[in-house]
Amino acid sequence: MPPERAAECRRAVELLAGARDVLVITGAGMSQESGVPTFRDAQTGLWARYDPMDLATPEAFRRHPDRVFGWYAWRLRQVRAADPHLGHRALAAMERLFPRLTVVTQNVDGLHRRAGSREVVELHGSLEAFRCADCGRSYDADDVMAVAPREPAELFPPRCPACGGPVRPGVVWFGETLPMAAMERAWSLVRECDMLLVVGTSAVVYPAATLPEVAVARGIGVIEINPEPTPFTPHVTLAWPSTAAVALPQLEAALSEQEEGG
Repeated sequence: MPPERAAECRRAVELLAGARDVLVITGAGMSQESGVPTFRDAQTGLWARYDPMDLATPEAFRRHPDRVFGWYAWRLRQVRAADPHLGHRALAAMERLFPRLTVVTQNVDGLHRRAGSREVVELHGSLEAFRCADCGRSYDADDVMAVAPREPAELFPPRCPACGGPVRPGVVWFGETLPMAAMERAWSLVRECDMLLVVGTSAVVYPAATLPEVAVARGIGVIEINPEPTPFTPHVTLAWPSTAAVALPQLEAALSEQEEGG
C-alpha cells in the first residue's frame, strides 16, 4: 500500500474507532468495478439512438413496452453475469465489526446482497424485482431470465397472472418518486448513525445527495471514497481518492487487524 494510501486508511480506522452505527451510501462507481455499465454506457448498438426518456419512463413503457421490457430483461442478464467485487465483499465482512452497519445504495444491480450484506436499502429499486404495472403483484425475476435476450432486443412483457396487466421492472424511472419506505428508512438511518461512508457516488443525484448533507449538518464524521473529487469533497472529514474495490478491502483488513489486536 502506498504511504499516502496507508495514511488515509489509518485515518479512516481512527474515525471509525468506537463507532456503533455506521451508514454506507453507494453509487454507480461501486458497481462499475464489477463490470456493470452505467445506464448510459449500456445504451449500445440498437439502443444508442434512444434517449433515456425513451427507455426509463412510465410513458415510454406505455408507448413501446417491447422496447423497454426487452432492454431491462437484457440488463438483468448483464447484472446476473457480473460478480460482486472485493469492495462489496469487504462491506459485507465489516458488518461483524460494528453493532450496526447499513448500506443505502442508488444501484439497482443487487450486488450488495449477493456479496452477503444483510442490511441493504435500495433507493432506486432493483433489477431483480419485477411487478405488474397495473395491480403491483410481484413477478419472479427467474421467469424473466428464462426469456431474457443475450443481446439487446425487443421483447414484449409477460402478463400478470392475476390481472393480465403488463409486467414491468421494479426500478425507479424518471418522473417516479422513490419508494417511500426506502427513503424514510434512509432518512432515519442518516439521523441516527455516528459515522458515514460515501462510496462511488458523485453526490449530485437528488434526493439521495441530501443524505450526506444531513450527516455534515449533524457534525458526524464523513469518509468519502471516490477516485475523483466530487462537489461534496470539500465538506467531508476524510477524502480518500481511491476506488471501492481497492480502498474497502484495505479498510476492512485494517479494522479486523485492530479488533484482533484488542
